Amino acid sequence: MFGFILRRLIAAVVVLILTSFLTFTLFYKGPTNPAAALCQERGRCTAEKQEALETSMGFNDGLMTNYGRFVGGLFKDRTISQGATYTCDAPCLGISFRTKTEVSKDLLTYYPATLSLAIGGGLLYLLIGVPLGVLAARFRGTVFDKVLVGGALVIGSIPYYVFALTAWIFLTLQTSIFPTTQYVPITEDPTQWFLGLLLPWLILGITGAPTYARYARGQMLEAMGEDYIRSGKAKGLTQRKLLFKHSLRVAIVPIVTIFGLDFAALLSGTIFTESIFGINGIGQWTLTSLRAPTDFPILTATILIFAVFVILGNLVVDLLYAVLDPRVRLT
Repeated sequence: MFGFILRRLIAAVVVLILTSFLTFTLFYKGPTNPAAALCQERGRCTAEKQEALETSMGFNDGLMTNYGRFVGGLFKDRTISQGATYTCDAPCLGISFRTKTEVSKDLLTYYPATLSLAIGGGLLYLLIGVPLGVLAARFRGTVFDKVLVGGALVIGSIPYYVFALTAWIFLTLQTSIFPTTQYVPITEDPTQWFLGLLLPWLILGITGAPTYARYARGQMLEAMGEDYIRSGKAKGLTQRKLLFKHSLRVAIVPIVTIFGLDFAALLSGTIFTESIFGINGIGQWTLTSLRAPTDFPILTATILIFAVFVILGNLVVDLLYAVLDPRVRLT
């Protein structure tokens, strides 16, 4: 297993290097000139002023030189020029064009809200979806099974932003069934932290659970048709033991794969959820950076964060395979 983990970590480093290089190249060679945007922002931009700003920002030094500075800033303090000179502490992800603050420090400010949303929503994916899928497989062909499958199709056909916006309007604004959605750090007030995120968690869980219910149902039906299940029945094992100890253990493996990627996406920012419910997280922060002038340092940072979580999610999923399914061996 050690060799497998080592190979995956090396591959992860290579993927991160390629991702960071491609992202930086798009930023550096893209159609939008950051120096021009900053120059216009300061008023009466002339060709001479823009050229001077491009020189101070290092755009005339070449792609590889600038990329080397960016990578070096991840390990040591860096001085950045954007018309004015700023000091960026390691790990340096750049200086925001708008706020003139360090992107890495802003990341630590916005990330707790996204992390809270991801944990609550991800747990509800599993706690709602998997049990419903298992029960639907257990009672295959019954009214319960048909209602579950039909309900999953209905919920899946509704665009997420429509579902979330409707729930927020009716359940918070008009009826006040749920309190006003907001993010309060859990260290300040655990109760307000829970209440402020309760509705977004439920919306994420309700819209995500049908996918897990369908997968769980399909995998359980497949597992329940295996020879070892029939052998267990012949030996007199109880239905409960066959269902939860043997069938579920095998059926859960592909579900873990899906969850690993979905949870990585949640950790990288839920743009619609944060925008609709007014929660200042990574998704909202990224969306703000897209407004002109585009804040490329923030975009670069969020893309790298997404890549890190996807890679880590895949690594954890591969390791869990051997734990959940004894037929899988890591070599």
